[in-house]
Amino acid sequence: MKFEVTILGSSSATPVYNRNPTSQLLNCNEKFYLIDCGEGTQQQLNKYNFKANKIDYIFISHLHGDHYFGLIGLLSSLHLNGRIKPMKIFAPYPLQEILALQFKHSETVLRYQVDFHGITADESQTIFENSDLTVSTVVLNHRIPCTGFRFTQKKRMKKLLVEKLEQSGVGVEYYPLLKRGADLQLPGGKVFLNQDYTIDSDQPRSYGYCSDTLFDKRYFNAIEHCNLLYHESTFLHELLERANQTHHTTALQAAEVANYTHAEKLLIGHFSSRYKVLLPLLEEAKSVFENTELAFEGNTYQI
Repeated sequence: MKFEVTILGSSSATPVYNRNPTSQLLNCNEKFYLIDCGEGTQQQLNKYNFKANKIDYIFISHLHGDHYFGLIGLLSSLHLNGRIKPMKIFAPYPLQEILALQFKHSETVLRYQVDFHGITADESQTIFENSDLTVSTVVLNHRIPCTGFRFTQKKRMKKLLVEKLEQSGVGVEYYPLLKRGADLQLPGGKVFLNQDYTIDSDQPRSYGYCSDTLFDKRYFNAIEHCNLLYHESTFLHELLERANQTHHTTALQAAEVANYTHAEKLLIGHFSSRYKVLLPLLEEAKSVFENTELAFEGNTYQI
């Protein structure tokens, strides 16, 4: 099952040449989940050949403009392009009022339904679930209420050893039982042990997304053992005081988070516009957590 994330924007509040404000597109089993929607997100989707109409779920971490200013444009373009299927949005409650005001004064009535699900930054909780994955919030420490998100795959059913089943004469009508882990006892008393005719499915994988936050151990439990952890790394550690003032994290601190939470791989982004060259941030993070990569726009990362 496909489980991957594409970076659409990796800059912090001020966009710079070749870097846009925060946005990511998660693909889980060909269902698409937009994570934050900074200014220019719909242009980035076009640039990297993604069809915006395939997105059915949008998750907004908090209400600083670099994380949602692209949303009204995206929703409006979907309307103009004839979308009719509903869009589910998971975001802080005040965003619903902001969207309503925008559409009111532009006299826009969307031709599709927006299912708005308000989230709070009080405690981590499951906010969405379907047959592919579960999404839970991660309560972060920023200047305004802010959550990250953890996307965790569902455990798949067992894989059948079809050739062996055919050789043993097991009918296809029994396959669903075997997939669910049951042993078979056929009429006549013959027994087929599940372990002999199936193999376990892959272990579920998880993607952790930490948008804007101070280094704070209170959110570490919510992102334990992520296969891929994205963490903001706005500054080099030499600007720790500035990071603390603005409730952001340094590259070194992001690497420490990955260590503390036993992440398999770390992806750093949300870079300050002061950094035209990003290699020093990568080197700083790798000095603490070797398996680190930069969140480059247009790159897709397997989870």
